[in-house]
Amino acid sequence: MTDPATNEASSFKGKTGLKRVWNAFFYSMAGLGAAFKNEDAFRQEVLLALILIPLALFLPVAGVGKALMIGAVLLVLMVELLNSAIEATVDRVSIELHPLAKRAKDIGSAAVFVALANVAIVWTLVLMS
Repeated sequence: MTDPATNEASSFKGKTGLKRVWNAFFYSMAGLGAAFKNEDAFRQEVLLALILIPLALFLPVAGVGKALMIGAVLLVLMVELLNSAIEATVDRVSIELHPLAKRAKDIGSAAVFVALANVAIVWTLVLMS
């Protein structure tokens, strides 16, 4: 016997092929739009990316170095999106103060901090080589 909750959750996963890819693209664009609209940190990191990515392209660095520098910046955006999703989920469950909610949000924030530190380390090492 199948679990009704599983069927309900999987009804969105019935599409295959190009239709699935097409839908996934629009869901992704909606997610980026929601993050940009609702998350100050994401907007700040997008601004940082708009400065650093062109800078990486114009710096006299080998192709692999450019890829590492740009990848480190894009990683910050990815981690921020995941952190924002965690925060939204925790807030959806309850806005009540709870040690586990705080831990989840703090760990997400720490992940963003590590990604930002990674940018500084990668850029420093690439530019020093």
